[in-house]
Amino acid sequence: MVGFYKGLVPSLVIREPNLVKSVLLTNLSSFPINGFRVQKDVDPLFAYHPFFTHGEKWLNGRKRLTYAFTSGKLKILFVAVNGVCKKFQDYLDRRVNSNDKYEVELKYLFSKFTGEIAANASMGIDGRCFGDVDDPLAFDQIGKNFFEPNFFSRFLLNIVTLFPSVNRFTKIKFTKKELEQMFTTLVKENLEHRRKESTPRYDFLEIMVQLEKEEGKQLPLDVLTAGVFTFYIDGFQTSSITLSFIGFQLAMHQDVQERLREEVKTVLEKHGGVLTYEAVKDMTYMDQVICESQRYYSTLSMMIKICTEECELEGSDGLKCRVKPGTEIIIPIYGLQKDPRYWSDPETFDPDRFSEERKHEIDKMTFMPFGEGPRMCVGMRLALLQIKCCLAILLKGYKLELSAKTKLPLKLLHFVFLTEAEGGLWVHLSKL
Repeated sequence: MVGFYKGLVPSLVIREPNLVKSVLLTNLSSFPINGFRVQKDVDPLFAYHPFFTHGEKWLNGRKRLTYAFTSGKLKILFVAVNGVCKKFQDYLDRRVNSNDKYEVELKYLFSKFTGEIAANASMGIDGRCFGDVDDPLAFDQIGKNFFEPNFFSRFLLNIVTLFPSVNRFTKIKFTKKELEQMFTTLVKENLEHRRKESTPRYDFLEIMVQLEKEEGKQLPLDVLTAGVFTFYIDGFQTSSITLSFIGFQLAMHQDVQERLREEVKTVLEKHGGVLTYEAVKDMTYMDQVICESQRYYSTLSMMIKICTEECELEGSDGLKCRVKPGTEIIIPIYGLQKDPRYWSDPETFDPDRFSEERKHEIDKMTFMPFGEGPRMCVGMRLALLQIKCCLAILLKGYKLELSAKTKLPLKLLHFVFLTEAEGGLWVHLSKL
């Protein structure tokens, strides 16, 4: 444990699995709040996101999202995901056919896939992401404008991170008014049609309409809009970043790429050449590659929890700390996942760490790509589903090779909420 003051706020960095477990599981009731705050009157849609809520609001929101991500519901959403896979395949064919090698920045490429998924699987609408010319109204471009780090956004993030309480007075807004209005209008128009018709749909909003029928009451428009917005935010940005770093690792490690490609081909042959829900589940080496990439480049570099009820933490060295309400607990996810005390050769990219034979060696409190405990990401299974589908489509027909535009050794951007590489991750795609 390392203690310091963040301005006037007492803070504690914990670097041991047993302490992480104590905060996220054993003493969860003492640390129920995440350390990033959003004001509902300023950011009404963002404020409903489970990451920023707590208490009754968090519990109700989590129940709705849990309902949407059961195995049965995932199979419904897979219909939308599979449709996007076909569009992605067509887009890749057009791009690569016009060039012997298609040079592309991976975040740019995968944002098209996740943006289209977000539009199709959330509301059943065309995301307009796969046009030959970038469309400013496409869901990937909308997301780019929202998430693209710039000096001002990074400055605001620093202020809110260092001094969360300041936001109560400064009223910093992260979601543009136009984006809020767009999502509210889209959800409202979609709902009016769905509540009148009986045609089955295969998306998140339809699942919420089914929930309304089961509960016998309509959900408020702002709650439904916030749910769709959460679906979009989580599915678009975090998945595209994860895919980008996986693509980078595959381009760097051709042996891993080839082994994964062979698995994809073998599994698809087993399932009649069709990418089905069951086929995706059978791609176990792909699971290993995804996990190792998430370990190597964690999407979220740290987790901050706020103490609301006094409790005691004890380190392995016997040091005890009485944590009082208001204290921030900082869990360095990136540091834990690269710590040589818990990982052999942590700087080596080795997917076999997560094989059936070796994964028992991993302390789950040192590997938290989706968080841990009751507050871990409820959309984890859908995120992995779309990531695996995207990789399967890409690898079965294309080879990834690193472009000279990628700056090595890789440097990560500072003062950003989610991990991104400086200068981008560039590759050449060529047909097999």
